[in-house]
Amino acid sequence: MKPSASSVRLRLTLWYTSVLALIVLAFSLAVFLFVKDRLFRQFDRGITKEFAAVAIEVAEDAGDFGDIESPSMFEVFRGGVSIFRSASFRKAGLPESPGVPTAGIRTVRSGGGERFRLQAGPVKSDRFLVVAQDEEPVWNALHTLLAILYLALPIALLLAALGGYVLAGRLLAPVGAMARQAEKIGAESLSERLPVKNPDDEFGKLAAVFNQTLSRLQSAFERLQRFTADASHELRTPLAALRSVGEVALQEDLDVTAYRDRIGSMLEETSRLTNLVESLLVLTRADSGRLPMNRKPADIGALVGKAVEDLRVLAEERNQNLTADLPAGVLVSTDEGLLRQAVVNILDNAIKYTPPGGTIRVAMRGQPGVAGIEVVDSGPGIPADQRDKIFDRFYRVEKDRPRDAGGVGLGLAIAKWAVEANGGAIEVESREGQGSTFRIVLPK
Repeated sequence: MKPSASSVRLRLTLWYTSVLALIVLAFSLAVFLFVKDRLFRQFDRGITKEFAAVAIEVAEDAGDFGDIESPSMFEVFRGGVSIFRSASFRKAGLPESPGVPTAGIRTVRSGGGERFRLQAGPVKSDRFLVVAQDEEPVWNALHTLLAILYLALPIALLLAALGGYVLAGRLLAPVGAMARQAEKIGAESLSERLPVKNPDDEFGKLAAVFNQTLSRLQSAFERLQRFTADASHELRTPLAALRSVGEVALQEDLDVTAYRDRIGSMLEETSRLTNLVESLLVLTRADSGRLPMNRKPADIGALVGKAVEDLRVLAEERNQNLTADLPAGVLVSTDEGLLRQAVVNILDNAIKYTPPGGTIRVAMRGQPGVAGIEVVDSGPGIPADQRDKIFDRFYRVEKDRPRDAGGVGLGLAIAKWAVEANGGAIEVESREGQGSTFRIVLPK
């Protein structure tokens, strides 16, 4: 596949090549300066050695210097005036000094532009010596080194770019595999997972995170499918009952009392359907985060007490003993409407499942920093293998229990969400045949 200008592979290659180019340039510059310094140090040692040899002969010569047998280029000064220049010195075309040169080592250019290294210094009290050597061999060596570096640099960068491109492709191969696999994953194939070649590297960890996300999405999608199926089923039941009662009423020739009974049955089913739809709307808004929260300090004892009094009539109809021990003055920051709905749902659940003549006790248990609300009933209890499921939507402990007795299984789901939305937690303790205890814990 041809990479685009914005592909990660190409960008990695360009970054790698650019950084390598800077490193190679810096290294080449350092090598050039190092070699230049070493060559000139060696060259200066050679001219110093030659200066010493010529200085000995100049010091011992009587004065004409013509008999000095040395191939060196040198010039002798006496009294500030040049008195002798060797043939090689004159042939090199070095410029004549207007006076006695400064002692030390320096570089000068001849009339033809060649570079020469000069060392000057006194030989006797009345003599001054200048020795010269051609620098061009040193510069030729440096030019050769530069040519090698100039030639090697682009070749090295080209090879590095090709190697970097290949390595980047191999490095990013897992990403490509993950992308190809991700393209195949849809709503009908959420069970598919991204390939993880090496779980210990960054791409392997990334794939593992995506797989965990897919697992959560699959679980959420399955819950949504179950919720939709259960909601459809629960909605179908009262609608079928309404239709059945209406069709029967139309087919029969009934008196006023019978019609009233039929209409009463239809109203009961309508009320049940309304309650179900309202519960579904609450859960839908809760899932979407669109249910507004209005948390403020509230007296939890008064709030729970009002909910108990509102449901007391239901307990009296079933000949149940409903008691409350709710001290006042315990404040919590909560949305009163949501918390009351949670308490009402838990209390209504206790009333439905507690047999006639049973007892239901509502109490508060204070602990440091938290307030606890307990609803204890003397009902049949909850089997141990079902306690973790009672807060699931549309789940009922006894599937064959009539709907008017056990509801549709949304009350506890709404209660759990309402408590958690208020920053609390809901717990349950139960033993079969000995009743159940639901506990709401909220921060003070």
